[in-house]
Amino acid sequence: MIKIPDPAYFRVRPVGVVSSTLKRREECPRQGREGAPDAWLEIYPEYAGALEGIGPGSEILVLTWLHLAARDVLKVHPRGNPDNPLRGVFATRSPSRPNPVGLHPVRVMAVEGTARIRVEPLEVLDGTPVIDIKPAFHRANRQDGDEPAVSPSQARSMESRSSR
Repeated sequence: MIKIPDPAYFRVRPVGVVSSTLKRREECPRQGREGAPDAWLEIYPEYAGALEGIGPGSEILVLTWLHLAARDVLKVHPRGNPDNPLRGVFATRSPSRPNPVGLHPVRVMAVEGTARIRVEPLEVLDGTPVIDIKPAFHRANRQDGDEPAVSPSQARSMESRSSR
């Protein structure tokens, strides 16, 4: 028998919110690379210290909670096209799923103050909760143990600090 952990253990807390020009679901592209605009990540003050090391040119993964998605859907027609055969949501990028976590690879364009990051492209609605941010890796060049992808200026800064 599979032991089911206490559901209270799985509490997810937002670390910020997206500020975007996308106001309605119909405006959102299916993927960022399909014409999504830039957006601001407004990080809550208590999490601002976690942004240290992220700067313009950084490639990051933004994890969001797709708060308007249906959570009782298990199968969808990929890309919303009824001509596509039904598939399980775990085999698709559908926002409708038991736990509607969005995964968005973006590039940091600017950092304003200590808790505001401009990223592109981001295909989510204004007001979407941000639940985490992680560094991205360049797939082609990544090896086990590699550091995350950083901008050239960040790499130079890291090299100069390590040579001291």
